[in-house]
Amino acid sequence: MSRIQPVKHISDPELKNLFIAGEAFMGFLPNDGLLMAHKPKLLKTFFELVKEVYAVGKVDSGLKKLVGHVTSTAAGCRYCAAHTAFAAMKQGVSETKLKEVWNFENATVFDDSEKAALNVALKAGMVPNQVTDADMTELKKYFDEEGVVEIVGVISLFGFLNRWNTTLDTQIEELPQTFYESVKNQNT
Repeated sequence: MSRIQPVKHISDPELKNLFIAGEAFMGFLPNDGLLMAHKPKLLKTFFELVKEVYAVGKVDSGLKKLVGHVTSTAAGCRYCAAHTAFAAMKQGVSETKLKEVWNFENATVFDDSEKAALNVALKAGMVPNQVTDADMTELKKYFDEEGVVEIVGVISLFGFLNRWNTTLDTQIEELPQTFYESVKNQNT
């Protein structure tokens, strides 16, 4: 059970539409959004940030989901780890990649650009941040500055969500929890 109660009734029509669209896309109502709905303007503003971070750009959307997954798991946020694993699957990321994500440095299912992005995601999710100049140099071999900003945008988005969900102990919904349990590596 979360440390505060989710909003039970959404009266704001704009928020209702956000939740209807979110439920249609995700297959469930996200509890973190229902918690954030206590401050409707915060939720609306946050939703705009999410849309921009995940907008079509230079970085593959499946890789963005994996970056969020690695960042969240490194930060210890089970809620976001479950959500990002589920979202990656919905985005078409193979179950093999999801199962091998914690062996990304050696796994043949990841190319060098994915390995560079996942390395930065892992190190940026740690506290204190472990990203080095050498890590960024490696990342910039595969991504231009816009691509680097997209990757760091995903990492930063989950920096907020990881703190939000671990602090509020947001209850993980059944669908992402079940999927996450099926793919997570027991060493994570």
